[in-house]
Amino acid sequence: MSRKLFQLIPGLEHEEMQFIDSISRDMTDEELTTFASVYNSKRKSPDTILIGCILGLFPGVAGIQRFLINQIGMGILYLFTAGLCLVGTIVDLVNYKKLAFEYNQKMAYESIQMMKFMR
Repeated sequence: MSRKLFQLIPGLEHEEMQFIDSISRDMTDEELTTFASVYNSKRKSPDTILIGCILGLFPGVAGIQRFLINQIGMGILYLFTAGLCLVGTIVDLVNYKKLAFEYNQKMAYESIQMMKFMR
């Protein structure tokens, strides 16, 4: 199944692939293809979050990485506090893969719910 997942969802890292594989084990090929299509449209690449963190080091754009992962409140807080005096932005810079993975987990569950609704 992992090979098919990797073909359907390019750019998966090991941890994310294991997670997606575990939640999609009972899916048929058709369901898996539908899931991959919905999930691909929602997921964020860790590289995108990394770029957002790097941009957040510049004045006036702090918190962009939080807006990208739908944490609007934290994004506004970072924006008005210059990334919590850059400390928060640097922490996000170190943990960008974790931020992306947690966001992608939520999007995977949301994609499954959307598939159930579409049936």
